[in-house]
Amino acid sequence: MSASFIGVDLGGTKVAVAVLRERELSRSLMEPTDLSSSRALVDQLVALVQRVRDEDLTAVGIGVPSIIEFSTGTVVSSVNVPLADVPLRAELGDRLGVPVFVDNDATAAALAEAHDDALRLVAHNLVMLTIGTGVGGGIVLGGRIYRGATGAAGELGHTLVGVDLDGPVPAAGGFPQQGSLEFVASGHALDRLTGVAAGSHPESALGRQRAGGGPVLGPDAVRAAQEGDAAAREVVEMWAERVGIGAANAINTFDPEEVVIGGGAAQAGELLLEPVKRVAREYVVPGLGTATQIRLARHGVQAGVLGASLLAEQEVEVAAAGAAARGGGPESTATLQMPRAGR
Repeated sequence: MSASFIGVDLGGTKVAVAVLRERELSRSLMEPTDLSSSRALVDQLVALVQRVRDEDLTAVGIGVPSIIEFSTGTVVSSVNVPLADVPLRAELGDRLGVPVFVDNDATAAALAEAHDDALRLVAHNLVMLTIGTGVGGGIVLGGRIYRGATGAAGELGHTLVGVDLDGPVPAAGGFPQQGSLEFVASGHALDRLTGVAAGSHPESALGRQRAGGGPVLGPDAVRAAQEGDAAAREVVEMWAERVGIGAANAINTFDPEEVVIGGGAAQAGELLLEPVKRVAREYVVPGLGTATQIRLARHGVQAGVLGASLLAEQEVEVAAAGAAARGGGPESTATLQMPRAGR
């Protein structure tokens, strides 16, 4: 029988699991996330994996919306799920009896996006921006996830794009910093822009919705823009142009084959993509990015579980190759307990 790998996509509202076998990903099993405690959440993750596993399970990968110390699989900090300071890799590995690899969820999604629909690695150098409530990011270099010195690289939402430097450098505030990409281009930022437009244009679809007494948020602006409302289109374009600055920074830094925009923002389609491309090209250093494609994510809601399962598969292959290079022969999955730091 062939090896199988389970991917787990852990979010603040739902957990999804799926099985990868012979380049085929199964349909995801999903449940609402148990946020009552860290113990309850770990129990839920174990139970979900046990429900879909088979006798050929080789390893498990999990993407978490948190800062991860990859070498140990410990959750360093976490906002939306109760896992801060939890050694997730050790706890899950002990209970499941197979190697477990834990990474940031946006990083896992970036690995998925480096693969085409047939799950062939087609982009060896890729940067992904995931834009939802916040802005996350993932980096693939040379076909491998890039994690940096501590395992937490890819926090592209916290790159600074709008700091006022006319005077002394302003004191740093809380995260997200006011001049960061996340502050100006996240879903929350689109909400703010939408609220301002609703007040400034009472005759618009957004203004009429506000007059009706209901909340007016970013998804409302996208929907109204898609229906042709001028004020909403202006809001979405301004937001998308800010995302374009983030894409330009990614190209200037990494000169990747692809910059991928994912997360809930991708539902805006061409209303998002066209301004992102236009602004990014304007701000890229001449000569850079000539081979870079800017596109929307292709794997949609499956990106998380797919990336997590590919993460597990890739790390097992790397560990086995390392063992063979050291003269130890193929390494059994039972001994694959700790990946090398920074891998």
